[in-house]
Amino acid sequence: MLRILLIQPGSTDLDEQGRIKGSLDLPLSANGAGQASRVAEQLSDEPIEAIYASPSQSAVQTATAIANNRRVRLRRLGKLRNVDHGLWHGKLIEEVKQRLPRAYRRGQDNPEEFCPPEGEPLAAARQRAQSVLNRLIKKHKSGTVALVVPEPMATVIRRLLDADPMESVWKSEKDCGGWTLIELPTSEVPIAT
Repeated sequence: MLRILLIQPGSTDLDEQGRIKGSLDLPLSANGAGQASRVAEQLSDEPIEAIYASPSQSAVQTATAIANNRRVRLRRLGKLRNVDHGLWHGKLIEEVKQRLPRAYRRGQDNPEEFCPPEGEPLAAARQRAQSVLNRLIKKHKSGTVALVVPEPMATVIRRLLDADPMESVWKSEKDCGGWTLIELPTSEVPIAT
């Protein structure tokens, strides 16, 4: 069985302000550093064999906290970068909801077809995530692997692994400092093309 620990990095200042972080490269806030430490403590007994992280500062800092005191090398994967929200980077989610209600609604109702202005379509982010998962699943047939990925990319990965439809882009945007265990029996590992 392959066990994937899908970990959301601790929060950044933008997360705490309710702003869209997307692919902006920001460090953990003081609160986010505490969240990263708590996640590392919660996972201290997990037999993690490999840690892969988004290249963002917050993900690398969180992954480093998890990797400390382990004989596990942290690997940054560029394809795990967060979804590019284009012109919406730094905007308040509430501001987008109020000023651009139709676009906000599209992100809720049809996330697979969603693309912020000058940003990345969610379908493209899904393809990037799928290529990473295909490679990791071939490499790690069993054991425990940690993926440290910010939202909403973490939700994209979770939906691929669970084979569930994508949910609202906005639902998980501010989720930070948490983790989910996804167990994939070897016979059921989903590898899409």
